[in-house]
Amino acid sequence: MSKVTFSSKWGKVKTDKKPIAAGEVNKSAEDLVREMKAAQKPPAGEDYRERSLAIHGPVCARCGREFAEAKRKLLTVHHKDSNHYNNPADGSNWENLCVYCHEDVHSRGVLAEYLGNDGSGREFSVVYEEKQVEAGTGILAEKLKKALQKGKLS
Repeated sequence: MSKVTFSSKWGKVKTDKKPIAAGEVNKSAEDLVREMKAAQKPPAGEDYRERSLAIHGPVCARCGREFAEAKRKLLTVHHKDSNHYNNPADGSNWENLCVYCHEDVHSRGVLAEYLGNDGSGREFSVVYEEKQVEAGTGILAEKLKKALQKGKLS
């Protein structure tokens, strides 16, 4: 393939013919993609994911699920302070999270930003509220008493 350059002076066109290397013509698209990916990999010592996996092990820090070597790609590294460039050698800013827990952590942050810091004016409902009662008189005990009373009356 030749290189073509244009000059603004006198409208000249310069053509440099450069021979094509024999190996470049026969390379497949897969080989070219593989070479580009290899060129994008971080230099040795900068791959914090592998260091985090070595330090913390292939276990999700939230749900506790262990990952086999074949499923290790589902384990991600979460930066606790949200600074992607803060990568201390001791791994104190990292925690290994499965993709599901990692998504949950980040979606909670987005939801908190959406709702804002002041939630005092918003309505909320409690699904389950634990009552402080004496021993033996808990919610289950109350339900049992009511059921027994209904059974005696019927």
